[in-house]
Amino acid sequence: MQKMIIEGGRKLSGTVTVSGSKNAALPILAASMLTSGWSTFANIPKLRDIRTICTLLGVMGAEVERSGDVVRVRTDSLCSVEAPYELVKTMRASVLALGPLMARLGQARISLPGGCAIGARPIDQHLKGLEQMGASICLSGGYVDAKAEVLRGAEIRLERPTVTGTENLMMAATGARGTTVIENAACEPEVAELADVLVKMGAAIDGAGTETVKIEGGRTLRATDHTIVPDRIEAGTLIAAAAITGGEVFVRSARLDHLKAVAEVLGQAGVEIEASPGGILVRRAGVLNPLEVSTLPYPGFPTDMQAQIMALMTQAEGRSLIKETIFENRFMHVGELRRLGANIDINGPCATIMGPSRLEGAPVMATDLRASASLVLAALVASGKTEVSRIYHLDRGYENLEEKLSALGARIWRVEA
Repeated sequence: MQKMIIEGGRKLSGTVTVSGSKNAALPILAASMLTSGWSTFANIPKLRDIRTICTLLGVMGAEVERSGDVVRVRTDSLCSVEAPYELVKTMRASVLALGPLMARLGQARISLPGGCAIGARPIDQHLKGLEQMGASICLSGGYVDAKAEVLRGAEIRLERPTVTGTENLMMAATGARGTTVIENAACEPEVAELADVLVKMGAAIDGAGTETVKIEGGRTLRATDHTIVPDRIEAGTLIAAAAITGGEVFVRSARLDHLKAVAEVLGQAGVEIEASPGGILVRRAGVLNPLEVSTLPYPGFPTDMQAQIMALMTQAEGRSLIKETIFENRFMHVGELRRLGANIDINGPCATIMGPSRLEGAPVMATDLRASASLVLAALVASGKTEVSRIYHLDRGYENLEEKLSALGARIWRVEA
């Protein structure tokens, strides 16, 4: 167990590089099960969740090699169709094995992921879509057992956009006979990134990144090489770090086309964001304006940036309002921000933040991945020393965050708890 120590009060300045996207890498690594031969994926971040998916692939019989930010996978001889509870409980994205296993072998046994700290995240849409494609589904003993002699193309309308559900059904549909159409699909860049890789492997997919995705199934897929897109949420977090400290930072590799909603909101707050060759330049010289923000599915404002924006709004001049519409329990960081001196009230799905608050360092505890990032941001402007415990949450989604912030001038390090 480790904790993060931050001494606040320093403006960030300089250049920082965004790592590869975890949420793009996970489904792409799972998609390697659809092929034979060695697939090579570059710009893979060194994160706990990446280690977990690689372990899962190994449990199923894949060969996995890692060197630096490159992961090579070969799944010629899969010996298991089970994603066991021991792995799924540490990472919900293990459920991404469901789609490729059904396409490749016609069966899968996946532990139910259940809920998580930020609210229930069921996989009912995954299972209903597979049933429409001809799979039989049995729930027993905390596991999903799915089987299909033949998967057939179907017209599937998701009740709500789901990123992993869209990805799972896309991968399953590559092994189905005929055409599958997914309506009300998730539009996130990570979905389009997975589709790009599947097309490289030989799949026929149109419309990924829009609400309607069409997959022509039944093609033999082959191994491929691919470089993972930069992580848009890490980029947004680093931009928020520059903004909250009143600094000027060039965020190398960040893509403004993936951060339009975030850039628009921060622009309203008085943060200057400029696309530059190879990244994004962010600076703030004046006061922060208060905001009213609602989280929405992409291309709306991402729920994964809600906690970071809340930390930023503790320094705005006036009353800010944040409405969380995606997850019902994603304000768990509020109590910890209050410990630092933030003035925040919660009323159902809405948080009201009165600023600016003079934050003071204190011991705080991370409750989930993005909550931990919000505590780090708040600590960057708090007087004195802040100790953030349970930072294993942070390590699920941020590669070497303390090293990156230190290079920009922050006083931040980790110690054994």
